[in-house]
Amino acid sequence: MATFVKFTLDGKIYLSEDGAPLVEAARACGVFIPTLCNYTGIPPKGACRICTVLINGLPATACTTKVVEGLNVQTSTPELESFRQAIVEILFAEGNHLCPSCEKSGSCELQALAYRYRVTVPHFPYLFPRRDVEAWHPKLLKDHNRCIQCKRCIRGIRNPAGKALFAFGKRGDRVVINIDPVTSQNISDALAQQAMDICPVGAILRKGKGFDVPIGRRTYDRTPIGAELRS
Repeated sequence: MATFVKFTLDGKIYLSEDGAPLVEAARACGVFIPTLCNYTGIPPKGACRICTVLINGLPATACTTKVVEGLNVQTSTPELESFRQAIVEILFAEGNHLCPSCEKSGSCELQALAYRYRVTVPHFPYLFPRRDVEAWHPKLLKDHNRCIQCKRCIRGIRNPAGKALFAFGKRGDRVVINIDPVTSQNISDALAQQAMDICPVGAILRKGKGFDVPIGRRTYDRTPIGAELRS
């Protein structure tokens, strides 16, 4: 039998299951906490840091925090919002994100957060890195220009034998996430589509698929990200 505890969220007291992930507990309470690396059903990593909140006055990632009795959470302050905006700006500046030509445009979580935080011209200089497009795989295309290294694909996409389809390559500031040539052999169309869907940006594409949803009906065309919840 589940045990429920009281916790405070932006000054209001709520009930949640003891040990529930804070991001999910907040969503159940109608409060939106932005995330990029977090994905329902896979263990959290706290990689993107955009879900940072104040826990009892101290910064912590909401995706890795469990709800306990007496937890006091602030999800939105001017400092937190400025921090989140800076993360979005950095992700755009350090990669090559050409939104109008991207197959994920309108359904991209990074793009949607840029609209949410009114990012027009980043304060950081564009790096314009030289990155490859990995197109050797028969069913998948990996565009390293768009990858934000959230690790969703590594953590969430497995072949029937339970092996990850994606893996880190290189090191340091040159690290990339590649398609594993061994574990990705003979994958199904459904698994290729799942890999495309789990990516928050347009870094993983299923070959033969493109703009399935017309402009005006895409995920964030009519409803901004987090609009269904209280900010």
